[in-house]
Amino acid sequence: MLKTLNQKVSLILIAIAALYLFGAFRIPSYPYAIVDADVLPKTLGVLLIVLSIFLFFSKDSETEEQKKRRDIPKREIGMLLGVAGLILAYILLLEVIGFVLTTALFIFFCSFFLGYRNHVANGITAVVFPLVLYFMFTELLSITLPSGILPF
Repeated sequence: MLKTLNQKVSLILIAIAALYLFGAFRIPSYPYAIVDADVLPKTLGVLLIVLSIFLFFSKDSETEEQKKRRDIPKREIGMLLGVAGLILAYILLLEVIGFVLTTALFIFFCSFFLGYRNHVANGITAVVFPLVLYFMFTELLSITLPSGILPF
């Protein structure tokens, strides 16, 4: 039935996209927002389903070299699991601590975990990037982001 790796991966991605869309359709609407909070998640979910369907029907045959590249060294598996843990912590803390602080902490610790050691540049980026994004979303797009423990 499922002959290629692309077909197997596409079915997994379709299942993930369906769960994602289920959550996206449960996002509440805000009456005074110009662009509602559910527009981007719904668009991304539909896009993932469409691209997964294209992947299912693609005719890519896997060579031996591609099979070798698919093997992940154990050190990198640990890094992937560490980043997945940081993403999970980000998701759990986003509403509690707020977008700006959670994003700043995520950027700083994820960069540090992945080996970036210029702490000054990392700290500046980790603070400036979420502040700029927060301003763009709240002021320019009128999209509410979790403020958390910060007063803004």
